[in-house]
Amino acid sequence: MEKYELLPKQLIHEGICDNASFFSPSMAPEDAVTAVHDRDYVNRLREEALTKTEVRQIGFPLSTQLIKREFIIAGGTIWCCHQALKKQIAFNIAGGTHHAFSDRGEAFCLLNDQAIAARYLLNKDIAKKIVIIDLDVHQGNGTAEIFQSESRVFTFSMHGEKNYPFRKEQSDWDIALPDGTNDATYLDVLSNVLPELLDTHQPDFVFYLAGVDVLATDKLGRLGLTLAGCKERDRLVMQACSDRQIPIQCSMGGGYSESLKIIIEAHANTYRTAYELFV
Repeated sequence: MEKYELLPKQLIHEGICDNASFFSPSMAPEDAVTAVHDRDYVNRLREEALTKTEVRQIGFPLSTQLIKREFIIAGGTIWCCHQALKKQIAFNIAGGTHHAFSDRGEAFCLLNDQAIAARYLLNKDIAKKIVIIDLDVHQGNGTAEIFQSESRVFTFSMHGEKNYPFRKEQSDWDIALPDGTNDATYLDVLSNVLPELLDTHQPDFVFYLAGVDVLATDKLGRLGLTLAGCKERDRLVMQACSDRQIPIQCSMGGGYSESLKIIIEAHANTYRTAYELFV
């Protein structure tokens, strides 16, 4: 997508980042991927041997380049975790592939980058308690399924009630919002739940999925946030983690407004907010 090329240019133009701020990740290690995803699924994915039904559920025609991209995205999120532990926050300019289940891909997601990175942190004994804050407009159904029996990972998803997926999984905490939810209502709900979420579960690492498909302009969103409201959403999450000194890995997630300029502005706001709080 064009936004992946334009967003870094915008951030460099503004002086928020420079070229040294960006990195090109390697593919996620095989053992990190199969710690989350069924080995048979991963093998068939690599061999481009999924069934027609499985490919149709993903929504993309399979290609070697696409599969490599998914492994690189997951590798990037793992790398971000190490950077966040040093600098408190790090971003994967892609990622947020939260519709990938343990044994299948779905809705343009082949591998679940934040789930892979979360499991990596647990297996390496780098983190002991993790909270995943998923504020994409679509429920993180794959993430919920992957961690349904994992007490060390608490999954929180605040999403559109009537949006995809139409059959929701059960996160540890789901908040489903009605169509057209505006800034005031959305931010009131979020500001009330964040202290309880973080203080009750006391994570030593947070994953944040900052999809900008919550905007009123989004073609797939159905919620009613403005650019200012979306930026304040990011500030609430980052401020809450900063106050508690919890490192954050942020994946950018979805954004499907008609205007590419709006998409770039919304994603750039997430980086601007981090710059204001952490630099």
